[in-house]
This record gives sequence, structure tokens and C-alpha cells, in this order.
Amino acid sequence: MQHKPFGPYERYFKRPQDFICAFLAIIILSPILSVVAVLVRIKLGSPILFIQERPGRGGKTFKLYKFRTMLLPKDGVINPAQDAARLTSFGRKLRSSSLDELPELINILKGDMAVVGPRPLLVQYLDRYNDHQARRHEVRPGFTGLAQVHGRNAINWEDKFEWDVKYVDHITFLGDWAIIIATIRTVWKREGIHSEDSSTMAEFMGTGTSK
Repeated sequence: MQHKPFGPYERYFKRPQDFICAFLAIIILSPILSVVAVLVRIKLGSPILFIQERPGRGGKTFKLYKFRTMLLPKDGVINPAQDAARLTSFGRKLRSSSLDELPELINILKGDMAVVGPRPLLVQYLDRYNDHQARRHEVRPGFTGLAQVHGRNAINWEDKFEWDVKYVDHITFLGDWAIIIATIRTVWKREGIHSEDSSTMAEFMGTGTSK
């Protein structure tokens, strides 16, 4: 089954709403963005932003922007197994407060992302999804989503993708704002920041099954 934006909210109003929300958020949060940028420069050096290709709607890649939370790898090669060692105490604080995610507001302005939708994951995961899980790419990825308010990094990959696909099939105005409000509560309580056995989410290796 392919996703079709039948409702007027998703078809006509969701994207303009996302743009307005991101634009206002950048203006309101500009002092915080400036302070975090300076602190990242002092604590972690240059570059201030972490920029990485991520798959968006239809699997088309875009450049995702975040504040850096890790030290640069000494050999210049990013290895997920070394993430915990490169994640500083300052970086952990940025992640726990979700301040590292704020530059993604630029991605929302550009149309790469939405305020609410499945989170943009790694490009190498594209070939590891089964048909059901791949449906998460039928819509724009989001700054937050159902998975983020139902466990965030504390739930396993399969559960994350179930929430993602559920969102794809149930996009509504009230649903989006319920997720936004729940996200504020989750960030305030700093829930689900880490998985049970890792300071960063373990790599998704695939389930190998269709649904």
C-alpha cells in the first residue's frame, strides 16, 4: 500500500505550517542558537556543524545539519563503534537537551524535513529495511515523530519503525500537534536519550523479513 495525502491538511497546509513554525522558531531561538554555536566552537573546535547525507522522502538524500557533539575521529574515519569514546560530557548535555538538533530547523525551511515525521536515519540503512519498514520514506522525515514520544532511543529498531509507519498512515493536524506537545514533555523530562546498553543508538542491521 502506498501513502497518498488524501486529507486537505497534509496536501495543502502541513508544508506551509512547517515553514512558518521553523521560521518563527529560528527567530525566537536565535540567542540560544548563537550561544550553543559559540560553546561548540570552544569545547569541540571547528567545524561547529555536523553535516551528513540522510535519506528523505522517496529515499532522496539531503544534507542534515546538527551541532557537533563528538570529537573528530583521530584518523578521520567515522566508526560507530567509537562513538561512545568520542562523545564528550558537553556533547551528552547537548543531546539530552536536544539542543544539538536545532540546526535541523534549516532543513525544515528548505523542505528537506517536516516538523513531524519519521526521523531521518543513515543512508546505509536504506538497503536493510524490509518492505514494511521502507514505507517510512513515503513522507518527509521529521524533527520529531511518534517514535520519539514513545521511547526515543530506549526502544528497539523494529518498534521505532512500527511507530513510523503508523504515522505515515495517520497524518492529521491534531495528531501532529499532539506529537509536538508530547515532544516538549519528553525533552523536558529527558526521556529515552540512550538505549539500554549504549550511549548512542546501536546500528540497525536489518530484520530480514517482509510484512
